[in-house]
Amino acid sequence: MWRFRNRDFTMQTVISAAGTALAVLAARLVWGREAALAALLCSIFWCVFYFIWASRRYREIRTLAGQIDELLHGSEVPEFKHFREGDLEILRDEINKLTIRLREQAALLQKDKSSLADALADISHQIRTPLTSLNILLERMKSREIDSDTRRYLLRESGRMLSKIEWLVTALLKMSKLEAGSIVLQKETICMDRFLREAILPFEIAMEVHDKRLYVTGAEGKRFTGDYAWTLEAVQNVIKNGLEYTPDGGSLSIGCDENPLYTEIVITDSGPGIPKEDLPHLFERFYRGENAGTDSFGIGLALAQMILARENAVIQAQNAAKGGGQFRIRFYKT
Repeated sequence: MWRFRNRDFTMQTVISAAGTALAVLAARLVWGREAALAALLCSIFWCVFYFIWASRRYREIRTLAGQIDELLHGSEVPEFKHFREGDLEILRDEINKLTIRLREQAALLQKDKSSLADALADISHQIRTPLTSLNILLERMKSREIDSDTRRYLLRESGRMLSKIEWLVTALLKMSKLEAGSIVLQKETICMDRFLREAILPFEIAMEVHDKRLYVTGAEGKRFTGDYAWTLEAVQNVIKNGLEYTPDGGSLSIGCDENPLYTEIVITDSGPGIPKEDLPHLFERFYRGENAGTDSFGIGLALAQMILARENAVIQAQNAAKGGGQFRIRFYKT
């Protein structure tokens, strides 16, 4: 019944029948009865052949239309069947490409949704501890029995907790943006000497208070390629980690080297070193090692690795030969 609902097929059938009648009539008038019979047989053969060919073609079109309908309304993406060479095969290939692209886009959207949910869960989990401490401090400050010195101490601790919360939320949002690919890192040639002077600037007061020293060697004349602001964020996180494990009166050294393959920064602290069981997990998000401090969230090194991985750079952790933890950052030139 589909043939009679198909206007193109009906029109072609009518035209074929009319052409057959005209051919038979013309052959009868010009050449006689035998010619008319031959023309009728040839026309019937052609019509049967065309009818079979058209039926098969429209059947393939209906199959393709059914698969497209399944794609639009079904729960799963259908696998398109292969047809003969020709227009239908080309159309099938293009629809198949579109289907693959839609499937990839759906997977990316689902990944972004999962990443956002994970980030929100991480933020809510990690922020709970400093918020609890902040609430306890505020309750203590409400007491009329505490003196002014104790109140000032509680205010300083409250400010410290708020700074921790701000840093935690900011770091997690940066990680989420990097994972979602919404941040495009810019490439520029960076002077190592100037870069490291700016990298250690935020830690100078804390190092002076705790009598910690920092030495930079080999930075003169060295250069590397990367995004200045984001690379600064990564290297400062590694320096911050090294200073946390450097005891009061200790030192942190930053050595630089360059060769035709890469430019390297080596950051070595004078702390107790990294336990062997912690080495494989240092760059995992929220991992806190055996010697981790109470203020550590375990995301600084994870953020640093995420940034460096997007800059054709790698970071490795090990123990220095003379003791202490050591991090090697290599910016490759190709």
